[in-house]
Amino acid sequence: MRVFLCEKPSQGKDIARVLGAGQRRNGCYSGAGIVVTWCIGHLVEAVPPEGYDERDKRWVIEQLPIIPERWRVEPKAATAAQFKIVKQLVGQATELVIATDADREGEMIAREIIELCGYRGAIQRLWLSALNDASIRKALGALKSSAETLPLYYSALARSRADWLIGMNLSRLFTLLGRQAGYTGVLSVGRVQTPTLKLVVDRDREIARFVSAPFWAVEVALSHAGQPFTASWTPPEGCTDEAGRCLQQPVAQQAAERMRATGSAQVASVETERVREGPPLPFDLGTLQELCSQQLGLDVQETLDIAQALYETHKATTYPRSDSGYLPESMLAEVPTVLDSLVKTDPSLRPLIDRLDRNQRSRAWSDAKVTAHHGIIPTLEPANLSAMNDKELAVYKLIRAHYLAQFLPHHEFDRTVAELACGGQSLLAVGKQIAVAGWRQVLASSEEGGADSDDAQRSQVLPALRAGLSCQVGHVDLKALKTLPPKPYTQGELVKAMKGVARLVTDPRLKQKLKDTTGIGTEATRANIISGLLGRGYLLTKGRAVRASDAAFTLIDTVPAAIADPGTTAVWEQALDMIEAGQMTLDAFIAKQSAWVTQLVQQYRGTTLAIKLPPSPSPSCPQCGAPMRQRTGKSGAFWSCSRYPDCKGTLPVDTSTGKRSASRKQRASPKAS
Repeated sequence: MRVFLCEKPSQGKDIARVLGAGQRRNGCYSGAGIVVTWCIGHLVEAVPPEGYDERDKRWVIEQLPIIPERWRVEPKAATAAQFKIVKQLVGQATELVIATDADREGEMIAREIIELCGYRGAIQRLWLSALNDASIRKALGALKSSAETLPLYYSALARSRADWLIGMNLSRLFTLLGRQAGYTGVLSVGRVQTPTLKLVVDRDREIARFVSAPFWAVEVALSHAGQPFTASWTPPEGCTDEAGRCLQQPVAQQAAERMRATGSAQVASVETERVREGPPLPFDLGTLQELCSQQLGLDVQETLDIAQALYETHKATTYPRSDSGYLPESMLAEVPTVLDSLVKTDPSLRPLIDRLDRNQRSRAWSDAKVTAHHGIIPTLEPANLSAMNDKELAVYKLIRAHYLAQFLPHHEFDRTVAELACGGQSLLAVGKQIAVAGWRQVLASSEEGGADSDDAQRSQVLPALRAGLSCQVGHVDLKALKTLPPKPYTQGELVKAMKGVARLVTDPRLKQKLKDTTGIGTEATRANIISGLLGRGYLLTKGRAVRASDAAFTLIDTVPAAIADPGTTAVWEQALDMIEAGQMTLDAFIAKQSAWVTQLVQQYRGTTLAIKLPPSPSPSCPQCGAPMRQRTGKSGAFWSCSRYPDCKGTLPVDTSTGKRSASRKQRASPKAS
């Protein structure tokens, strides 16, 4: 019997349909000699410390570090019934096809189950980039060998076990040290979450330290041959900051008075250059999350959920968790099919698609730059737009527009810079005239359209100017301004910062590694990292802004600098890539991680932490670290996790004070990312 092991029920249904396995059974589909079954995400999970030793239920500093001699996983209680079905089917299989998501995590989801079930038969790998029928058939005709993707599993295991070692040991260590200093919350430490949290803490501190400085600017309304335009005063050297802003009010005031008195300005020089802009790449997930946050006000998890629905439910777009916006050159042959399907999906596109150059090859087509996944684009088959909700439709249109942009001409405009003299002062006027709309016409109703609208308000078309011409001075506006602090992160900007964290690293090798791996976290995990920090109460949302809580400042000030340093993550990612390439073994990597964690525990075990105690009496959840809320049950008042029912952590209440009972002992370990 040939068993296909998928990641989700919807994925299993799509693959079963193409295979002709139409008989629905409990937890699977079956056909002639074929069974398609599925996980529900991870069916198994790493055994917690107390699973190795009952004594580790209690958090005791003397028992650290906790390092398993033989790593184990166990079925998750919530999905135990489906695991039982999968185990039975895998036990009957003569051949197994891994059909989970085509990435490191998908490989781990399947392989952990295969290992736990003791399967030793033939294995092949189905590598899917889309769930429409044509893509599934194409992938079924090009199955990969088990050996080809096995290193992905070892790399994922290395990541998972390193996260366990750091999260379980260092979270316990610093939580216990925090208690000695009077801090009652859980200090949850993670390989990616802690550097991410530091980004927000550093930004918030930068905002808090910021001291606004006054500066002055002068704008001059000019005209020539009846056509008005605006020029900006260029302050002389010696009165400006590094950004060229005038810091001396008398200088700006005197300049404005002289220009008002003069009444005319002479053109000193004019330079015009033709600027050509190629289309933006198709989306990777991070870029999609950034723009959806900026343009649609979606948080990063919501964008991921929508992109997943467009992929799984609507079959309208390709695999969403991609870290590359490039497309393989082989997909050029599919361009006519994709474009024809888009017209069938939305007939209103016909006039636009008839103008496309189907043979045009943009920079997006590059085998050398495609990673395990290509950019997110429309699929080969028509989609049903009426089945999408408003947000899904908006995200779909963004993805579609970036694909169509590849077949339109470059956007071209003339940029003109004119220097003028007025009353002994220098002025600068900048103009922009669009020559070829090109690909921007297809983005006019999407995110680039919004950018164009803003640009149109700032830009101007200059009259025909040449050196020596005289322009009439109209209004001279002296503006008293103030420098502004950095803006707080939004979720989309935080994802962008995680991707671009290389700019914060000084070591050139680590900087390059972070660039090569697109920063900290992955396209598949960044939304979960941010959601986890919000759930634990380390991050707070204020409107669209993301701010650090008091607990976040406490944590970042407490943990070793190396834990919060993105350069450390770069070293780990380099090692994970080496495992994937067969240049390092899983055991060697875990041995190094174990030694490092042991060293940190020994180094900090006797440390006395200087912790700023939070003013709020609300404790943190012992299971996930989120803030707790006081509730009343049958036995009276108790603390309940604010993430209930997703997390069911509780603590008793000292009825004399209303605070957490001092006799409470920790029962669970926080999850770490």
